[in-house]
Amino acid sequence: MSENPQVKAILEHIGTRERELADQAEQFRARIEELTRQLGEIDAESENLRITQDPPPPPAALTRHRPGPPRHPGPPRLPADPDRPGRRGPADARPRLCQALDLPILPKNTEGIRSKLKRLVSRGILIEPEPGLFARPDA
Repeated sequence: MSENPQVKAILEHIGTRERELADQAEQFRARIEELTRQLGEIDAESENLRITQDPPPPPAALTRHRPGPPRHPGPPRLPADPDRPGRRGPADARPRLCQALDLPILPKNTEGIRSKLKRLVSRGILIEPEPGLFARPDA
């Protein structure tokens, strides 16, 4: 080490400051641990209060429920076709289905829709009067 008194003073100051910072960091770590413990206790108490405020579900015997098969919401409705106002019958539903499903009108999406429509035709849910045009059997 250097015998220069100025260098010694600087090194002593650096060492002292380093010890002060280490002590301060340890105090912060202890405080963080204490706050984490307190937060866990508050969360647990809050959860217990929330659970006690929630009413229990009613017993199955007291609920008014009609026996029978569950009701199906039905098929999704397509948006109106602005190019065919008030007209019924076969239509190229692929772009409208893409829009209804929030899919970009891209070839890969319309081909996927087309294959699904073809599957519905094979099951008798839709008819295809002309290639690429689909309609309900009652339309």
